Amino acid sequence: MSSDPWGRVDEAGTVYVRTADGSERVVGSWQAGSPDEALAYFKRKYDGLVVEIGLLERRVKTTDLSAKDATTAIEHLREQITDAHAVGDLDALAKRLDKLVESVESRREERKAQKAKQADEAKHAKEALVAEAEELAQSEQWRNAGERLRALVDTWKGLPRLDRKSDDELWHRFSHARSAFSKRRKAHFAALDAQREEARKTKERLVAEAESLSNSTEWGPTAARYRDLMTEWKAAGRAQREHEDDLWSRFRGAQDVFFTARSAVFAERDAEQGENLKLKEELAAEAEKLLPVSDLKAARAAFRSINERWEAIGHVPRDARPKVEGRMHAVERAIQDAEETEWRRTNPEARARAEGLTGQLQDAVDKLREQVEAARAAGNNAKADKLQKELDGRKALLDQALKGLEEFGG
Repeated sequence: MSSDPWGRVDEAGTVYVRTADGSERVVGSWQAGSPDEALAYFKRKYDGLVVEIGLLERRVKTTDLSAKDATTAIEHLREQITDAHAVGDLDALAKRLDKLVESVESRREERKAQKAKQADEAKHAKEALVAEAEELAQSEQWRNAGERLRALVDTWKGLPRLDRKSDDELWHRFSHARSAFSKRRKAHFAALDAQREEARKTKERLVAEAESLSNSTEWGPTAARYRDLMTEWKAAGRAQREHEDDLWSRFRGAQDVFFTARSAVFAERDAEQGENLKLKEELAAEAEKLLPVSDLKAARAAFRSINERWEAIGHVPRDARPKVEGRMHAVERAIQDAEETEWRRTNPEARARAEGLTGQLQDAVDKLREQVEAARAAGNNAKADKLQKELDGRKALLDQALKGLEEFGG
């Protein structure tokens, strides 16, 4: 008979394993060789179970094996240990499985908590998207608000789903805000189209009258009527882009026909027009001294005065008109550009958005910096490197936002 601490082989070749309570259980018989060979064979069976448990422990610790699959594998091994035809400390293996069960349950709870946290974060994120969408729904910045709403949709799609009720409720509010904005924008542009259509009809009437007057020889009354038509033209507003230039070309062409004819008849006025040109060139030079604009209010007032004197001067030679008028138009555009720049600089809504974006980016940079430091301290360099890349990107965005904020004076 042969034996070791966990098993023995009797004289008949029956192999026993000792249990934790001191009793024995038959695990097989051996007739082909020595008792030592029998024990060695059944110990190898035990070693196989040890290897399987070790592999499962490693999978639970290092992979994303689900709790359900882990539990199934544990129960399968437990059944093998209970009826194992092996010699060794089977009770120790059962205890290892018990500890593994505890690990799986702990991991299950961690994942459950993590999932709950992610769901809570997703809910807060979606609530923030809904709040912003509802605010944008009231905006009249049609292009910017429309682009932002489209970006919010992309952000929404990247977030995980919530429970059906919460997700449906938030999506309903989000979708309603987008629809409300779309309806308002559609109504706005429909009204704008209607205004432009009305302007087109008005300008077509003005063009028809201007063309009918182009061959008139009643120089004074007709010139006065052309001035009235120009006033009506400016008051009519802009027509659709595809019609505006053509209508203006016809309107201006009709005037040119009349005034060219008048100039031909009143050739003696050429000298007067030459003097007018000198005066307008002097006014253009005076206007150009207003640039660059340093005092917008003073520049507007001065240009208004210059323009009033300009309008009072009268016609200049036709071939000289584009150049001298172009000089005045260049000054006028520069003042308009300065006005737009000042408006953007002092626009409280745009400033508030710029400051809000800068604050959000600064918070994100601070948070990422802390996460990088924490990862470095924990020795997790891979995570730290990944976070550092994200931090660098956010810093670049913050720098851009800060530069944009400087346009508002700080």
